[in-house]
Amino acid sequence: MRTTSPAPAARIAALVACLLVLVGCNPHAYDEVPALHDAKRAEIVGSWLCADRTEVTLRPDGTAAVRLLDGQEFDFDDGWRLSGTGVWELTDEPTGWNDGQHVRLTLTSPTASTTRTPDPAGRPAPPTGNEPPPETYTWTFELRRDDENRLALYFFFGDPDSRSTYVLEKRQP
Repeated sequence: MRTTSPAPAARIAALVACLLVLVGCNPHAYDEVPALHDAKRAEIVGSWLCADRTEVTLRPDGTAAVRLLDGQEFDFDDGWRLSGTGVWELTDEPTGWNDGQHVRLTLTSPTASTTRTPDPAGRPAPPTGNEPPPETYTWTFELRRDDENRLALYFFFGDPDSRSTYVLEKRQP
């Protein structure tokens, strides 16, 4: 009895299917994160807003006020949200994501913590009780510009390979 191997196209299709499973079916999981190099400190100063009443105010003296900011990457899955004061800096130290500029924000004096609630679309809140909110926390925001050259701050939430972004936009005067 003679056996034949699958046609080359079938082998390639099977290999691609296996690779998609291995990377979680996200073809962009390992795309490079754009690196921004032209942000100025003055552009960073101000109030930054996100969904569900999140607000981060970055002051010219390097201090910050944080209201209802979620954890980044896997910490997001714990469901806590932090408020308080801290410090921030614009840095170009390399991270695991890119070699461009970043805003590093450290909450040094928490004033409150809460848990995310279900959203209006009916999606459930994440499980609670995984980890208690931390006493201090540091976020590293990536920077990007939109088509109108406006700056946005963002970080990845959940599994970083999923590339889900938590984007803060600057409050317009």
